[in-house]
Amino acid sequence: MKTNRSKVALPLLLPLLVLLGLVTGCAKKAPEITPEQSSSDEALYRLGEQYIKKDTEKAILYLRQVIDAFPKSFYAQRAKLLIADAYFQKKDDSSMILAAAEYREFIRSYPYSPSAAYAQYQVGMTFYKKMLKPGRDPSKTIQALAEFKKVITDYPGSDQAKEAQEKVKDCEERLADHSFEIAYGYYKRRAYRAALSRLNEIMGLYPNFSGLDRLYFTLGDCYFRMNALDQALPYFTKVVTDYPGRKIAKVATKRLAEIEKLKKNPPTPKKK
Repeated sequence: MKTNRSKVALPLLLPLLVLLGLVTGCAKKAPEITPEQSSSDEALYRLGEQYIKKDTEKAILYLRQVIDAFPKSFYAQRAKLLIADAYFQKKDDSSMILAAAEYREFIRSYPYSPSAAYAQYQVGMTFYKKMLKPGRDPSKTIQALAEFKKVITDYPGSDQAKEAQEKVKDCEERLADHSFEIAYGYYKRRAYRAALSRLNEIMGLYPNFSGLDRLYFTLGDCYFRMNALDQALPYFTKVVTDYPGRKIAKVATKRLAEIEKLKKNPPTPKKK
């Protein structure tokens, strides 16, 4: 009878044993450290630094111990940044989210640290690295722009502020290009008032847009096609005077000649 019971119990136990084996196999073992290492913030930090490229997760466990055991230590600050940098280097979406959270937490924990400007700049970079091309969802570009502007505002004298200014220009160029694509789409569909609204918005928000020649011409042509000749005139003139060597200036010159003819010989209104 005992033998029969064991034969019945064995098949029932096997799945449980397999499951336990999988769980223990998957669990991340805590790193082994000596008492001397555990009592030293520098020793723990050096261990994290040593493993950061070979085994990132293990390195982060060491670095977390520095932060938890020695929160006011110089090495705790360095550990926090190293964790954030480690996530940033992974480059995937979830890691970038974790990196941004770590950089922000660093700024909250150590607002007067010389590395706070770097941390804020890196927050911007977590969005900047994930920006999409103009014409696609611009949300990452908008977020990156806001974070880089924060670097300039909060840390104006830092090296990162200079780098952030370049990133701001790039983000604004992308956003202007994105808006211009939308405006041009309206223009091609003859939705001139909608196009004008977008184009004027670009002029107000992004005065340094590299495509201002195209923008001015499209503004002028919207007014031209709406028969608002006096409003079209200054935009075509600006294209000709400010961008004389470009092909679009030749087209603008033709439009100016057409406007002159229409003003001299306005079309006869159609009888109703």
